[in-house]
This record gives sequence, structure tokens and C-alpha cells, in this order.
Amino acid sequence: MCGLAGILAWRAAPPQHSELASMVRMLAHRGPDAIGLHRVGPLALGHARLGIVDKAGGVQPWLDKKSGIALVFAGEIFNYLELREELRRRGEHFEGRSDTEVLLKAYLRHGSDFVQRLNGQFAIALWDPRPRELLLFRDRVGIAPLFYREDQGRLLFASEAKAFLPVQREAPRLNPEVLDQIFTFWAPGGADSLFASVKSVPPGHMLRVRHGRLRLQPYWDWRFPVQGDHEQGDEATLAEQLHALLDDAVRLRLRAEVPLAGYLSGGLDSAAISALARTGGRGLATFSVAFDQAPFDESAEQGFLSAALGTHHHTLRLTPQAIAEGFPALVWHTEQPLLRTAPAPLMQLAAQVRRSGAKVVLSGEGADEVLGGYEIFKEAKIRAYWARQPQSRRRPLLLRTLYPYLPMQSARGYVERFFAQGLDQPDSPLFSHLPRWASTARAKYFYSDALRLTLSQRGSDPLATLLATLPTAMKEWTALARAQYLEARLLLPGYLLSAQGDRLLAAHGLEGRYPYLDHRLIEFAARLAPRHKLRVLREKHLLRLALRAVLPEQALRRGKHAYRAPDAEVLRALLTREPAADLLSPAALRASDLFDPRRVQGLRRKIGTGRPCSASDQAALCGVLTTQLWHHLFVEGHWQSGRQANNFKDDDLRQIEGA
Repeated sequence: MCGLAGILAWRAAPPQHSELASMVRMLAHRGPDAIGLHRVGPLALGHARLGIVDKAGGVQPWLDKKSGIALVFAGEIFNYLELREELRRRGEHFEGRSDTEVLLKAYLRHGSDFVQRLNGQFAIALWDPRPRELLLFRDRVGIAPLFYREDQGRLLFASEAKAFLPVQREAPRLNPEVLDQIFTFWAPGGADSLFASVKSVPPGHMLRVRHGRLRLQPYWDWRFPVQGDHEQGDEATLAEQLHALLDDAVRLRLRAEVPLAGYLSGGLDSAAISALARTGGRGLATFSVAFDQAPFDESAEQGFLSAALGTHHHTLRLTPQAIAEGFPALVWHTEQPLLRTAPAPLMQLAAQVRRSGAKVVLSGEGADEVLGGYEIFKEAKIRAYWARQPQSRRRPLLLRTLYPYLPMQSARGYVERFFAQGLDQPDSPLFSHLPRWASTARAKYFYSDALRLTLSQRGSDPLATLLATLPTAMKEWTALARAQYLEARLLLPGYLLSAQGDRLLAAHGLEGRYPYLDHRLIEFAARLAPRHKLRVLREKHLLRLALRAVLPEQALRRGKHAYRAPDAEVLRALLTREPAADLLSPAALRASDLFDPRRVQGLRRKIGTGRPCSASDQAALCGVLTTQLWHHLFVEGHWQSGRQANNFKDDDLRQIEGA
């Protein structure tokens, strides 16, 4: 995934070359192959390129001399060959093979509606000097990041918020309401970021900027039919259609002029992608992470699948100490607090993939959201059944089928405190997720008095804020569709595709591709009746049918195994080393004034001494520590020393002055 950056000035002096260069340097890790800069009048556009398609001719910014339009984009347009042919038949002439040129010609032909024709993952910045208008587009599901900030008469925009640090005219500050959202949902609840005054362009949206006025417009969203209006057809036919769509999504995502690889987690989703990617005799290198701690390790399943599929497999086995080593760099790249350590091993895995020579890796991410794979969907189904007879003592026991390790019968109080939350509001759009969010919110116990006061004065209420932004049509959807939408709207773009996805891959100049998030497949799956996704309590029913011809029976029978890292062991390793040990000291906690030093010290002792601790305790300490790291790097000004080595020097910067 490349990186883009830019400045548009409307009540300020024109942007300087040095400002744009300093922004792009902050994104050099995203695009180590080339840098391009363009300035004209009030606008400056910059690009850090990861060369994957048309390596010789796809340099950006792309300029159209006749119209004066300038364009940069980060990501991929997977159907650019089909679009190119369609435009060529309509009389357009192309100078090269670049997908960027296709975007430009598509805009000239269709205006801003051209985005509806794209199948891809992208952030696009397009300047049209004729109406003096800047357009920022982000892909449908939020794979490519895109941030912006109004800054005293000008607009800054970039693939990562850290690009603003060298040029923004106010010191960076933390947005406490977004911190409160992350300590509820694991992710920001909307367009605001943890950096005060920095927003992200939401997935499926366009930001139109003209004469200093900003207008955000949606062009796509996840949509589900009302009850009884689902896709008709026999199951075998639907399975064939699903297989064909997934196969074509993989085919499009194999387009590259560089080596590709695949992740192989040990589960159904990534195995299917690897199987489809290697059909036709194509070889494929696959990569997995493994742990010595048995509950988290899937190396046996990974080994079985790689042998069955005939991939050239690599396993990265990590100790808690090795995972802890990369933590400060992890927060530098994710730019947000984390409630789990799971992203850290994946960042090291991305480095290994890149060292192998691959620039692109295929991932099974998105299958659970699209095809109904998460345990929370089953949990909500049982809770809804329980809600119809809330006094029943037998119905909650069904939860043992999902969590056999929980002492359901002997700890009735725990059941009522956790799973029964929201049982009195089964029709709420938030019903499925209320217990999980309440569990995460226990970390707020460690807030400082000052943070509590600020949140109270601002009326912070993450659930109310989220409710106000949900589509009104949601109340007509099935319970499963409502739960799917919450996952797709919050955790997918705000955590899985960013803090556990793009940011870790881009840190090492690697691009992730996600066939399950092809919008054609999403729209097909959304039209399916719930029984095709969740058959009683069996997840991804239709996908298992669709993959019978490509996967071994053992893989098709295996249930969901959520990827996790050994949090408690990693946290204990972190507590013995700098900078974590120092950042959790009473003095550092008092300085940031975000968390209560006495309470944090108690939690630190509890986990550090190896005493039994809950998942909530581990999440709280991880959240506190990564927030302190974030504050240390970005607010206290240590980002200069914390940033990664820059491969580019001034002489390397290729400047293209205004057309």
C-alpha cells in the first residue's frame, strides 16, 4: 500500500516544497520505491510509492496537461484492466499501462461517480482546477486509511495522521472522547481520531472541498434486506454462486508484477484463499505465526493445511520476550491504543514476508464479518432466545456450547452480570455487543479523576454517539444482520484492517489484499438469509458448502478459532523493560494525567507477579500502557526520535512543478 499526502490552502500562503517533503518523509515506510511531489497554486500533492503495477510507468502524482487535473492514490484498483478496456472502447487514449491513468480517464468520463465503478482498496486525492475542487475518496470498507485536518486556513490530508506532525500549526493533543470510545469498542466510534482535530474519511465516503467548505458524502454502505426479502434459490446454487464470486475476487487480487504470498492461519478462511490462489498450477508461499503457549498455537493445523494445499510454508514462532521487543514501534505505526497484544506478532510476521521478497500478501480477513463467522453472532442468538424467557435457568446454559470452560452452573451471578446485559432490550441495534462492550469498559476503572471530569463535562457517551449514527433501516434487519453491521462498521475498519492490518503491513512496505471484502461478494452475502450463514450454531454454513471441492474435509469441519496472542505473558515481559516500565511509573502517570497511578500500580503488581488475572485485567493494562506510549510519542514530542529510519534524502525527492 502506498502513502499519499497533501496540503490545500484557501486562506493561507501557498504550501512550500519543504512542508510537503516533510509530510511524505513520514510515510516513507509505506512506499519505499519512489517519491513524487507536485505543487501548483494553492495545492501540494505528494506520494510515496510501493511499486506493484506498471513499475516503470506508474509514477505519481499523475498530471493531465490538458485539464490540469492532478491525482495521487494509495492502494489498488483490481478491475483497472476492465475499466481501461471499457474507456478505450468509448474513445479514450492511454499513454501507458498504469492504473492511475485509468482513474484519471474514468473521472474525466464519469465525474465523481467514477468511484462507483471501482473494485479495489484505495485512498484517492484528486484536484480539479476548473472548479478549484479537491476530492478525497476512501474505499468501501476502509482498507486504505485517509485522514484530514483543518489547519488555520488550509486542509492537510494524508494516509497516516503522523504526516501532519511536521507541518501542523498547533501542538498535537489527545481527544479524550475518542479514547473513551476505544476503551469501549476497541476502535474509534466515528470519524474522529485520537489526535484532536484529525478526522478520517469514513469508509465508502467522499470528501468534497471547494472554496474552504468541506462536504462529506457517502457513496456506499453495508446494506441488508428486511426480514423475508432475502436471496431466493436452492442452497447448492447459492453455494456455486458464492464459490464463483470468491474465485473471481481472488483472481483479481493476484494481479501484480511482484511476488505474492499468503497468510495461513490454520482456519477455513485463509486456507480457502490459498487454495484458490494456487489453482492452475500457481505456486504460493504461505506464512504463519506460532506460539509455545498451547491455547494460542495453531501450528499443527497450519502444517496440515500447507501440506494438503502444497504451499511453500514458513512459520514464525515467537516468544513473549520477542513480541515485547517490538511494542514501541507498534504504537508508532498504529497511532492508537490497543486492548490486546495480538497486533505485535503480526507486525513481525509482515517483516518476515517482506524479507522473503514478496510485496503483496493475501489474507482471509473479512470472512467472519461477511459470512457470519464470529462467536458473538452465536452468543447473540442464544441471548435473544434467553430474552424471550428471561427467568429461565436452562436457556443461559446453552452458552456452554460456546464457552465450555466457563463455570456456568456454579456461577449464576457471573452469567447474569455478563451475558444478561441488555436482555431487556433484545430489539436494540446494539443488543449483540452490549456484554462485550461492558467488559471492555471495565478498563475505565483506571481513568484518572481529571479524565473522568473532562469526559463528564463533555457528556461523553460512546453508545449514544454510536446509536445516533446508525442507519434508520437497521431496525428492519434481522438480528444477525444488525450484529454484522456493528462489526463491519466498528471493529473491521477501526481495528482489524488498521491496527491489526494495513498499519503493520505498511510498516514493512507490504500490501495486504482481502478477497472476502470484494464489494460484489459483500453485497451477495448480505442478501442471504441468516440460515445460510449461521445454521443453528454452525458458522459460515454456505462457505463450507462452497469450498467442498477445494479444501480437505478436516479443514471444512474445523470450528472457529479466534487469533490471539498470549497477552499475560507478553505484558509481564513488557513490564520488565523500557520504555514500558518507565511509562507506567507513578511519575509518568501523573504527568500524562490520564490514569490513576495507585490503581495502575495495583494492576501492574497483579499481572507482573504472575497471579491469576482476568482477560479484562489484561486488556486494561494493555490499554493503559499503549495509551501512555501514544502520549509519550505524539503529545510529549518524542516522535522525532521514535520515527523509523527514512530511506529518502532530499536529492532523492523527485519534484514535478506545476503543469
